[in-house]
Order: sequence, then structure tokens, then C-alpha cells
Amino acid sequence: MFDEKILTDNGVDLEKSLELFGDIATYNDNLDEFLDGVDKLVTELTKYKNDGDMNNYCILVHSLKSDAKYYGFVKLAEIALNHELKSKEDDVVYVRNNFDTLMNEIKRVESLVKDYLGVNYEKETVTNANNDNKISILVVDDSNIISNFVTKIFSNDYNVLVAKDGMEAIDMLSDNKNILGMLLDINMPNVNGYEVLKFMKTNDLFRNINVAIISGTDSKEILSSVSDNKEKAILEKPFNEENVKRIVEMIIKR
Repeated sequence: MFDEKILTDNGVDLEKSLELFGDIATYNDNLDEFLDGVDKLVTELTKYKNDGDMNNYCILVHSLKSDAKYYGFVKLAEIALNHELKSKEDDVVYVRNNFDTLMNEIKRVESLVKDYLGVNYEKETVTNANNDNKISILVVDDSNIISNFVTKIFSNDYNVLVAKDGMEAIDMLSDNKNILGMLLDINMPNVNGYEVLKFMKTNDLFRNINVAIISGTDSKEILSSVSDNKEKAILEKPFNEENVKRIVEMIIKR
């Protein structure tokens, strides 16, 4: 149905991506999520660039870099990495001078994905039946990829909840009493993962909820930075289905 040569002939490392996604159907579903979020991504990057907010710009471009790697968008990942490194250095001049290069590559990839998927593509929707009595897993990440993964893998066993930032996570933790496990990204805009951990510690939530940290950096560094809390499991990026299953089962069965 889909011509994969459209991707591979335009520099997409599809073979590497399928090591993560497992099959082309899952890959296609996630590409659709990329299209859904690209306008918001561009708007937020532009705002942070214009405001000189290199902290949130760095977090967002880091997420873009990770997602681009997962999708096999090699050139976009390289450009995003350069922006991540420079924004970490608070190099506003570099970011502003090279912003058009990043935007042009995002637009190129967006056009490529639309060409590949076609205007009539409809992804398969994962539905959870009778979730009221199921254990809930909370996935806190500003990227859709891991939440889609966990939902796909565990939708028959658990109620998978998704929060896009720390504030949404705190709201869900306050309202939902059936959450038993959480996958938590540390680097997010607005309210970050450290603040979620602080909220959990203050409200004694570690007694009932086990946490695994989603990490795109060195595991020892992350564990050291959160050593005052009770989460010790790490889901390292780049991840695969086997690792996700192992980590989720680990925190649920503790």
C-alpha cells in the first residue's frame, strides 16, 4: 500500500527505525502522530527562539532530535542535535542564525511524510475495553512515541494514561487513585520530571506508585540526580518493545 522507497530514497533510515517500531504498521501510525504534532512543535520552537528562552528551547529540540532518530530522519536529527548543544550553551545567536535551516528541514520531512502516507491514510486506533477496574500506568513524556508504544503493548492489560508535561502528570496523580506505575521523562517544558518527583515525595505517593525514569542521557547521572526518591528503574532511549515490557512489568510487580 505504501511505497517505502519514497522514504529511503530521501534519506530516511527505515531499516534502523524498524528495529525500534517492530513493523511498518506501527511505524506508519507514529508517523501520523508526527504530522499531528508538527504545527505545535514549530509554533513552540519559534516562540522560545523569539523569547530567547534557551532552556525550554533546548528541552523541545532535544525531544525533536530523539523523535527524528526513531523515525530515521537522519538529517533532521543532526540539525536538531546542533541546536540542542548550542542552546545548552545559551547561544541565542547561533539558534537565531540557523533557525531557518531547522525549519526548512522540518518542512521537508513533513512534506515527505505526507507524500508517503497520502491524504487518505487512517491509522488503526487502539481502544481499551472495560478499563475502570484495571491497574493504570501513567506515561509522562512530551513525545508521543513512548506513550503510543506502551498503549499498543499493554492496552489489553492496563489502563494507559498519558501526560504531555509535569503539570498534567500532577493533576492525574492528584485525581486518579488506581495508578500503580509511572514512566517519567525528566526533561520536559513547563513542569519537569524533577518537580513531579518532588510532588510525589511531598504527598507520600511513592508508597503506592512505582516509577521508572525515561532517560536519554547517562543512567548513572540520572540516578544520582534523583537519589533522594524511590525510583531506581531506568528506561533508556533509544528503547525497543522488549525493554518497555521489561521495565513496565518490573515497576508493576515490585
